[in-house]
Amino acid sequence: MRPVNLIPADLRHGQHSPMRTGALPYLVVGVLVALLAAVALLVTANSQVSERESELAKVEREDKAAEAQANRLAAYTQFQLVHEQRLATVTSLADSRFDWERVMRELALVLPGDVWLSELNASASADAEGGAGSGGLRGGVPGPALEINGCATGQEAVAGFVTSLEDIDGVTRVGVEESALPDQENGSVSGGGEEASGGCQTRDFIAEFKLTVAFDAAPVPAVGGAEGEVTAAEGESTEETVPESEGETETAAE
Repeated sequence: MRPVNLIPADLRHGQHSPMRTGALPYLVVGVLVALLAAVALLVTANSQVSERESELAKVEREDKAAEAQANRLAAYTQFQLVHEQRLATVTSLADSRFDWERVMRELALVLPGDVWLSELNASASADAEGGAGSGGLRGGVPGPALEINGCATGQEAVAGFVTSLEDIDGVTRVGVEESALPDQENGSVSGGGEEASGGCQTRDFIAEFKLTVAFDAAPVPAVGGAEGEVTAAEGESTEETVPESEGETETAAE
């Protein structure tokens, strides 16, 4: 005979017992888990967005504060820039100037009694406007220089004057362009010792010279133009007279 299971289907246990509710509860649980995960991710994303927005707002506030501070300090920055520009201008002007007053004072101190000047030119550069020009020895001196014309009681006096000029502060070299006694054969000086047609050679032992005193270490002005030109009046000197007596003339000539 075929066996028959008389136990109701809802009370059966084992492999062949049917499901009471089916797969629906599992589907519901899966959906709920998925929703829970989505909510958790959404909350986390919202939290991160809020945090980033807070940081962005903080950075923007700091940027505005820094910009406001920079605007407040802009005036000081501009003032510092103007100060530096003016300082550079003053320094450039100071470097391009030359102390002619000191040079003239020292020249007066070293000028010997047996030397007198007929012309004195001072220029800041060889091509300076108003200068004596760029010819002769002056053309080889790019910076400040003195051009001195005058007379002395003999060549030894000229040599002594050159040595004295080298004692002036800042002088680097002294060039002798010309130093000569009168040409008696051509009658430059009259036989009686009277003054000839011109110049400072009033005696046959008086040497007329042309010197160039260079200040090579001094800065050359950035723009053309002399700071000043000093021209001594012809015949001006600390010693304007020469021996008048015939005996003194002969002694000096010897």
